[in-house]
Amino acid sequence: MTPQRTSSFRYGIGMFGTSLPINMFRGFAAAFYVLKLGLDMEMLSLILFIYTFVDAVDNPIYGILSDNTRTRFGRRKPWLVVGVPLFTLFFILFFSPPAGLDKSGLFVWALIFYLITGTLDSLINANYGALFPELFPEEEKRAKTNAIRQIFQLVAMVIGIALTPMITSKLGYTLTAVVYGLLALAVVLYMALGIRETKSEHIGEKVKILPALISMAKTRNFWVAGVANAFYSAAMGLVLASVPFFIQYSLKVPDSQGTYVLGSVILVAIFGVVFWSALVKKFGTLTIWRTALITLAISFVPMYFANSLIFAICASVIVGLGFSGVISTMDIIGAKIMDEDYLRYGVKREGIFSSAMGFMNRLSGFFISLATLLATRIYGFESGKVPGDHPDEAARFMLTIFPCALVILGIIVSFFVKFTLTGTRPEPIAETDIGAEVEAEQEQSKEDSLDF
Repeated sequence: MTPQRTSSFRYGIGMFGTSLPINMFRGFAAAFYVLKLGLDMEMLSLILFIYTFVDAVDNPIYGILSDNTRTRFGRRKPWLVVGVPLFTLFFILFFSPPAGLDKSGLFVWALIFYLITGTLDSLINANYGALFPELFPEEEKRAKTNAIRQIFQLVAMVIGIALTPMITSKLGYTLTAVVYGLLALAVVLYMALGIRETKSEHIGEKVKILPALISMAKTRNFWVAGVANAFYSAAMGLVLASVPFFIQYSLKVPDSQGTYVLGSVILVAIFGVVFWSALVKKFGTLTIWRTALITLAISFVPMYFANSLIFAICASVIVGLGFSGVISTMDIIGAKIMDEDYLRYGVKREGIFSSAMGFMNRLSGFFISLATLLATRIYGFESGKVPGDHPDEAARFMLTIFPCALVILGIIVSFFVKFTLTGTRPEPIAETDIGAEVEAEQEQSKEDSLDF
């Protein structure tokens, strides 16, 4: 009986669960604490700065633990099943500070629950990302699977970012966090309980942390691609976090109108994923990755000059096109880096690479904290209660000028990525059972409807 492989649909839908709450967490932490509760922008900047160092420590730990886990359920599944409920709890608590806290108390609450929620997100994504190259060793299958999961991520962004201003205006931030958290919990558990990892006896030797770190330090593509993606992640993180400021201070329209700007970016990106994925098959991942970064950098020019809601929506279409191109390629670049490591050393250590890549992306926190600090120092923007004399210019700076500079740096760095080793991974050797075969057939029909 042929072993059943995890379907692209089953794995891909997990991206909806991992993305929905974290989009609200990263996209609306500033809007909630600074604009609504009156926390100083510099205090939020300090929280983001501290988290960058916490992330530097937790990511390699999670990667090693994941790679060296040996259970009858797999290496990654146990961490996902345990990590997601904890993440849901602390995500809800982050958006549920007690009433009556002064600024110091609010800062402490935000700091504690930002760090815990952020580190649990690292744990989940280290394990989820490590599954990708192992479950789908062929590049064509990777392109299809990545397109499916990016579509699910974008659907999560429609809800978690574009619709959140409208939803929170009706439900409030706390209840919205409860709804998002429980929905994400259900989806990720559905995904995790259905994946079929390689049997423990076929995984090979356990990962030794020192040799792993040394080999990673010698992996040029890891550092180059990681830095490029850190610039990109910081740029898009700033864009998503700055839209509420831009809507309120630059366009001077109701907060709920941010849904139309963010929604335009994400809806265009959903269709853009299909477009860029087709180009990847024709021209290769590296070429399309760089082209997408260039497109994204150009898109900030018209956005800077947007002075009305209609103008901003039109400009956001170009942002969405560039954004979809980068998300269609960056994870495939990461998988190729893990492939090179396996082909060179013969050790399966996707966990530590996935977590390290996650950390490189989260270096974006440093750049985001720098941008918010500069907005305070240059334009005098302290908080929603003390916006300074030029809050409109501060919003444009955070939404367009600083992100554009970051993406240009990412473009330059991307041209130093070169792959020299070629080859394929062995197929994952998973357990087989009759129920799994029936389930796989059902999910294959879902995949066929998403094929392109």
